[in-house]
Amino acid sequence: MEHIFLYGPSGSGKSTIGKALANNLALECVDLDIEIEHQARATSTQIINESGEETFRDLETNALKKVCGKKSSVIALGGGALWRDSNRMLAESCGQVIFLDTDMVTLIERLSKDENQRPLLAGELVLSLKSMLEARAVHYGSFARRVDSTETPEKVAWSIQEMLGRYRIRGETEDYDVISQVGGLDTLGDLFQARKLGEPVLVVSDTNVAVLYSERVLASFKRAGYQAKGLVIPAGEAHKTIETVSTLWSGFLGNEMDRRSTVVALGGGVVSDLAGFAAATFLRGCGWVAIPTTLLSMVDASLGGKTGFDLPEGKNLVGAFHSPRLVLTDPEVLSTLPEEECRSGLAEVVKHGVIGDRHLFNLCAQGWKAVNTNLAEVVLRAMAVKVKVIMADPYEKNIRAALNLGHTVGHALELVSGYSLRHGEAVGIGMVTEARLAEHLGVAEKGLSEVLAKALLALGLPVIIPHDLCRADLIRAMNVDKKKSAGAVYFSLPVRIGEVQVGVAIEDLKLVFEED
Repeated sequence: MEHIFLYGPSGSGKSTIGKALANNLALECVDLDIEIEHQARATSTQIINESGEETFRDLETNALKKVCGKKSSVIALGGGALWRDSNRMLAESCGQVIFLDTDMVTLIERLSKDENQRPLLAGELVLSLKSMLEARAVHYGSFARRVDSTETPEKVAWSIQEMLGRYRIRGETEDYDVISQVGGLDTLGDLFQARKLGEPVLVVSDTNVAVLYSERVLASFKRAGYQAKGLVIPAGEAHKTIETVSTLWSGFLGNEMDRRSTVVALGGGVVSDLAGFAAATFLRGCGWVAIPTTLLSMVDASLGGKTGFDLPEGKNLVGAFHSPRLVLTDPEVLSTLPEEECRSGLAEVVKHGVIGDRHLFNLCAQGWKAVNTNLAEVVLRAMAVKVKVIMADPYEKNIRAALNLGHTVGHALELVSGYSLRHGEAVGIGMVTEARLAEHLGVAEKGLSEVLAKALLALGLPVIIPHDLCRADLIRAMNVDKKKSAGAVYFSLPVRIGEVQVGVAIEDLKLVFEED
């Protein structure tokens, strides 16, 4: 697992932000200057005053080598720790360096209140600080990953998590990590070892994904010394049934799985829903890990612990909350995702923008080319929205229902179309339809449905219910939706970009199609 290094001048908040970030991720926070002082048995001021800055830098290099060899942690670096090329190369080879951008006024304000002596800022603070920043301007400016550190430590820590795609989420019995890591498929065995996940391991994939990635994942487990085998199921929503779940249960038994074993769901949302549910119910529950391979699954289906399967009457009518032990996203796998599947997944990205990220929505509204150019950012921002929502409401008691935006109509569209409409296509149409309903009820700003439709069309997604789909059939499908209660179907309706109202009861579902 990679380290996270925080870097910047004195006063940029490395230690304070490091503690907040480490707390969020359940990692150790290491202050490199304190490590140096422990090893030298002297303060930084004493070392520099008595032995000179070069000696301090030598100690700093040794301390950096030592902490880099330990388990994953958040490391707060001294303001010149990466000045040496060898130190920078070491840090960048075993983690991510985040530079904390801080304006001069804030630095002076913080440093003037700090009781710690800064030997390299001796004398008149403003002049010393200005001189140091000028000398290091090119060096500091060369770091690509940067965040504004003038916000509260909690906000800065969250910004870093968004940038890196790293989270710690509360599960039913234990917390679990969500990690976005390029090349992550090849480190899966090591990630399992670090979390002491049990074996044997069974990698569940479908006929589309298995030929691309199963052998690579199994090789990672083999290198780490794990017993691991693969199990392939048919691809597609049509196979998201109890029959496939039964096949998985039989496969678990055939591979001598027990409650200490781990199921790996390698694939899109159908695979994670089925494998997760099978794991939830096998021997009353065994561990599972989600490895999403589609855009839709990365930003939505793999996050939050919802598992289940479809009935002939509707989608996801049987299921369970069963948190995974780990969610690992490797953005490299999107290179093999067909364009139509990527476009379909963008409907969920748009939805997340509507729920809680105006910048993300505006980026999507620029169209397919802009999104494809910035796909890494799109994935990370969309993941962040969902993670924030599920952390606030793990079991959909309140605000998490916002994630159902577009899905009440969307699930009915999928079912009635015989799944000829992809999930994202149906959700996109559902969002526009539900936005029109929200406008009709006075819940949404006027014109919001057109704003949504324009953004979805720019991504090549449909926004109109196909005329050959019977509205009466759609109403029947919505009437058996799991969001129905006491004679009404409860919708999550958009109010404006960045706000969704949950729990809007609709008794007469004909209202949904009045503007259609």
